[in-house]
Amino acid sequence: MLSSLISVLPTATDGTGDTGGFQGPTLNDFQPQALLFVGTPFELNRLMLIRILVFVVIVVIFAMGVRRMRIVPTRAQVVFEGLTGFVRQSIVIDTLGEKDGRRFMGILMGMFFLILGMNLTSVIPGLQLAGTSVIGLPLIMALFAWVLFIYAGIKRHGIRFFKNQLILPGVPIFLVPFLALLELLSTFILRPVTLTLRLLMNMVAGHMLLVLCFSATSFFFFTVLAEGNALGLLGIGSFAFGIVFTLLDLFIAALQAYVFTILTAIYIQLSLADSH
Repeated sequence: MLSSLISVLPTATDGTGDTGGFQGPTLNDFQPQALLFVGTPFELNRLMLIRILVFVVIVVIFAMGVRRMRIVPTRAQVVFEGLTGFVRQSIVIDTLGEKDGRRFMGILMGMFFLILGMNLTSVIPGLQLAGTSVIGLPLIMALFAWVLFIYAGIKRHGIRFFKNQLILPGVPIFLVPFLALLELLSTFILRPVTLTLRLLMNMVAGHMLLVLCFSATSFFFFTVLAEGNALGLLGIGSFAFGIVFTLLDLFIAALQAYVFTILTAIYIQLSLADSH
């Protein structure tokens, strides 16, 4: 039954076996054409404009949120204080403590909201592309977290920081070189790689699923069903899946901002610790 249905789908739109122009998601979606300053060093495409827009919106929201504080908070102020309070307490203070948390509060909070804003553009009509869905920004954020981790450790321990990270206490002397190499790979090389890929691949996968579902919906409704073929009703199912995946993408957008930021906080905490 299923195989016969699949075999019918390519010929459902017309009598030639053409798919009727169905376009599934491809990696070209992440390489949009230039829109401004084409052919110059300042060339901007849709992805770069999305990133600039998100940055400006975040700056404006924080500027307005800080300047318009009231004793009796408005609804917007309650939301603003709730979100910033969550990041402050659940990510920064609970991980780093009050003293060290205050030192890194601004950086970690800015990191969380920047990643969150960039992720959420994947489901905003007219934008529909996450600012973190191309490797450049996730890589820069991961390298920044990596530099922050090393800076915090050297600031606290000096050059002894590297010894604390590479040499495990109580290890037999003949195992020290081998384990130090493993720690070097896992701590100083793999951490920025995993931070980058975790964020990047989640947002790429989310975009691909959404494009697939809504492209299929458009294909079934406006091509197959428009020709009088009942198979076009499959668009109801693809549309329903699209709604579900949109909600899932919203959850993943927030989750990945949380995971990236709290991992950065944990790495800083580990660098500040006296030893493993």
